[in-house]
Amino acid sequence: MSIEVKNLVKLYGEQKAVNQISFKINKGEIVGFLGPNGAGKSTTMKMITGYLQPTSGDAVVCDVNVNDNPISTKQKIGYLPESNALYYDMYVREYLEFIAEIHKVAGGKLKVENVIQQVGLTTEAHKKIGQLSKGYKQRVGLAAALIHDPEVLILDEPTSGLDPNQIIEIREVIKKLGQNKTVLFSSHILQEVEAMCDRVIIINKGTIVADERISVLQQRNEGSTVHVTFKEALEAEWLQRLPAAVSVSKIDTNTWELESKDEESLRKQILSMAVENNFNIVSLQSGSKSLEDVFRSLTA
Repeated sequence: MSIEVKNLVKLYGEQKAVNQISFKINKGEIVGFLGPNGAGKSTTMKMITGYLQPTSGDAVVCDVNVNDNPISTKQKIGYLPESNALYYDMYVREYLEFIAEIHKVAGGKLKVENVIQQVGLTTEAHKKIGQLSKGYKQRVGLAAALIHDPEVLILDEPTSGLDPNQIIEIREVIKKLGQNKTVLFSSHILQEVEAMCDRVIIINKGTIVADERISVLQQRNEGSTVHVTFKEALEAEWLQRLPAAVSVSKIDTNTWELESKDEESLRKQILSMAVENNFNIVSLQSGSKSLEDVFRSLTA
């Protein structure tokens, strides 16, 4: 087990920032850690990495308890914090060589060149960090997290400040790393989470409200949606009469989205209604809610 969190609690005075949360992440998993602002994501990540002491509970990384052996666990973790603290007066290579030296990385200079290429910093490596755009500063932080080849990556908003092309590049880097490392990352860009993860953990008000594969989570929380297009322009009342239809939304003149707890029954009812009234169905498709829809339903 690469990451195991057991009954983790963090109190600030009387406020519970994190409230009795538990989860496990295996090697080779890329898991999205989601939640609204103030939900406890960054606090949890800081406790897993040993940068913040929990009020109670345990965080275990690669079978080592973080509280008991903070130095040992830091050697196994690559951490990119939300507030990416860098030395702006240092050159990119100089900074990464400094981080490699702290971690006592063998062949430091070669490792620095490899990680610079890996995160796409080659064209900017000769500059001072303070001269870089926010996106490239984020890449420097990611390179620093990777320099010692950690078993576990904790990435807090790794694509923050990146343009769309850079996001795609970093996404591919993270997906490749996830083949033989454990990756826990947070993001407010839910499309990125869908593109990179099979599994998500959603936290709200300090409590885990979901821990599932994305496909299972969507099915469990959405009920089902059906998109139907008729040749005719129907009134909403025709569809609102269907017993299995929970809600009916008009997409355009001839196309409707219907939500139901029983997709199969809804589809049969649409077909029966069309046959009985000589309506012509152009298309009838199952729809699925996005991760954003599921996220809103669990955290609103």
